[in-house]
Amino acid sequence: MAREWNAVEYEDLSSPQTRWGAEVLSRVDLRGDEAALDAGCGTGRVTELLLEKLPLGTVLAVDGSAAMVEAAKNRFAGDSRVRVEQQDLLELRVEEPVDLVFSTATFHWIKDHERLFGRIAQSLKPGGRLVAQCGGEGNISRATQATHEVMDEERFRPYFEGWTDDKHYASAEDTKRRLEETGFGDVEAWLHDERAEFGSEEELTRFLGTVVLGGHLLRLPEEEHEPFAAAVAAKITEVEGGPILGYVRLNMQATRGAA
Repeated sequence: MAREWNAVEYEDLSSPQTRWGAEVLSRVDLRGDEAALDAGCGTGRVTELLLEKLPLGTVLAVDGSAAMVEAAKNRFAGDSRVRVEQQDLLELRVEEPVDLVFSTATFHWIKDHERLFGRIAQSLKPGGRLVAQCGGEGNISRATQATHEVMDEERFRPYFEGWTDDKHYASAEDTKRRLEETGFGDVEAWLHDERAEFGSEEELTRFLGTVVLGGHLLRLPEEEHEPFAAAVAAKITEVEGGPILGYVRLNMQATRGAA
C-alpha cells in the first residue's frame, strides 16, 4: 500500500526530482501523438513537461497517494489530454495499452520490481517503450547511514524496533535482468551520480521530512517529526560539509516484445 504524501510540501520542495525528470525526458524521442502513462506522477510537475512533447497525444497520470492525485487533478483540470487516477503500480490497470510508460523518482519506493515490470509490460502495446529513472544502488548512502545513527539514539530507538526500510535501490545489472525476464527487449540500465544542494540545514530538514523520511516519521509521535528530521540533517551536513544529498540515479530504457 502506497504511503500518503504532503502534496503541498512536495510541490514546493521537489525541484531536484523535476530537474532529473526533465533530463530523462530530453532523451525521449516522440512523434507527439502517442498515448503515454506517467507512473508515479506526484503533483504533475514532470507530467506537465511530458505533455509539452505530446501536443496531439494523451497522458494517463497515475499515483498511489490520494493527496498527490488531487493535486495533479487540480493542475490538469480542463485539459482533455490528461486523465489522473489513483492506482497502486503493483496492480496497474489500463483501459487501452499505451505507447510509452514514463516514470521518474518512483520505482525505488516499490520493493517487488519483478511484479512491477510485469504490470508495466501488460500496460504497453507490443513495441511500446519504458523510459524511467529512480534511486539506484548506493543512493543517498551517507544520508541512510546518518538516519540509522539517529534511529539508534536512545530518544528514538524504541520507535524503530523491527524496522525494515521502505525503499529498494536496485543495481543496473539486476534491473536489466528483471526487465529481460519480464519480456522486454533492447534493455539498457545504468547508474549515474547526482547531487542536491540545499540553501540551509533547515531547508534540508524540510526536504528530508517530506521526501526521504516519510516512512520513519510514521513510526514517531508528531512532536518528534521535526526533531528527528533535524537530527538527520545535522549529521548529513557534518559529514558532507554542507546541506547536501548525494544521489545515485538508476536509468532504464526497454521495449516491450511481441505479445
